[in-house]
Amino acid sequence: MNNKKKVRVGKILLYVVLSLGAITMILPFTWTILSSLKNMGQTFASPPKILPDPIVWENYPDSLATLPFGRAYFNSFYIAFVVVVIQLLTATMAGYAFAKLKFHGSNFVFILFLATMMIPSQVTMIPLFIIMKYLGLLGTHLSLILPAGLFNAFGVFLMRQFIAGIPNELEEAAVIDGATVPQIFFRIIIQLVKPSMAAFGIFVFLGQWNNFLYPLIFLNKTETFTVPLLLNFFKGTYATNYPLLMAGTVISILPVLIVYMFFQKQIIQGIAITGMKN
Repeated sequence: MNNKKKVRVGKILLYVVLSLGAITMILPFTWTILSSLKNMGQTFASPPKILPDPIVWENYPDSLATLPFGRAYFNSFYIAFVVVVIQLLTATMAGYAFAKLKFHGSNFVFILFLATMMIPSQVTMIPLFIIMKYLGLLGTHLSLILPAGLFNAFGVFLMRQFIAGIPNELEEAAVIDGATVPQIFFRIIIQLVKPSMAAFGIFVFLGQWNNFLYPLIFLNKTETFTVPLLLNFFKGTYATNYPLLMAGTVISILPVLIVYMFFQKQIIQGIAITGMKN
């Protein structure tokens, strides 16, 4: 009975801590939504007004009309989609090579891949900017697509973990039937890791959609801006229109919320698999 009571008390404490953490994370999002429905007077009212009265629904159409959000949405979707497709192909191929195609020095090369994850992006930012400048890609979407699409150490690690769990007997049977390495990869490996690729693709999409720093550095024309970068235009030199900024923020995070609501199982699976040992 004492053990049962201890377990029950432990569960209650765990639920309390998790609830407090959830509330802490929900509060900023709730404040953003409520602020997007206020006017400037309500936003800076003293004492603060929690609920908007009256509700200013016009902030949303005004936000969309003030800046070219339609073009920014297209740019964000386009960049995120292309990067997801490229990373799924390159990371899966590299993960297959490290997991199944054992070659001399493969473990050392894989460790080097993982070591790059410990290098802060601020260290490579200036060299990457110089490379994009010499290639003539500054101000274009290729400056965001190529670096992100062609190299992702976390993606290689993630896909290697998935592929390493596939039984070797499947490959051996395919080799006996005369299948080549490309045939094994595209007809067997890809088919078996589709759920894993979906989880990885969601991670990449969320990261690219929320990317602000690199578009800020590489893009210099309004028609090429992404949604996070366009939101920055609501901030003025001397004043900021917070209701329109909050409305634009809510609009910008809707795709992320939709992706999470429909694919949260794959997201949790992707996080859990990274801690599994071969």
